[in-house]
Amino acid sequence: MSFHHQSILPAIRKMKDLEKLLDSPFSYIVLLDSHIGQLKNIVDLARANGKKILLHVDLVEGLKNDEYAAEYICQHVRPEGLISTRSVVIAKTKQNGLLAIQRLFLLDSSALEKSYTLLERTQPDYIEVLPGVMPHIIKEVGERTGIPIFAGGLIRSISDVENALQAGAAAVTTSHQDLWKHYSDK
Repeated sequence: MSFHHQSILPAIRKMKDLEKLLDSPFSYIVLLDSHIGQLKNIVDLARANGKKILLHVDLVEGLKNDEYAAEYICQHVRPEGLISTRSVVIAKTKQNGLLAIQRLFLLDSSALEKSYTLLERTQPDYIEVLPGVMPHIIKEVGERTGIPIFAGGLIRSISDVENALQAGAAAVTTSHQDLWKHYSDK
């Protein structure tokens, strides 16, 4: 099971990285770091080249991370989806018909249990599990929630990607360009 035929979701931090991906076979790209003034241009450039941006809204400089910011981004910037740790952002994203991706930092058993409670409330379209190098946790979260998972964070090798995918991740988010290249050739 992959996410729209992509096992890798390239995660970019700079415009230069987006430019490298415009001719790639990847349709979906994760935008990690950005500035409020650049968002619309980045999303429009990607769209003009057949790419869809999944925007990590928690990492947008110059924007308070709340439901009003999410509403603005959904209605005026119109990326394909928003990634956030905040439940109010996930709810607003879903109300606006964009893909809602709940990002979870699973640091210990307590964080995992709190995440299950949060997920019951938010019901996102996807969950991004960090760190993504815990195949047994990816499998558990997928089985317990029934929500497709992206694995992200600390993904450094082909084996990290393969282990996450074998554990049931729909895709792996990574900023490692060597992994982009490896999976773009497949």
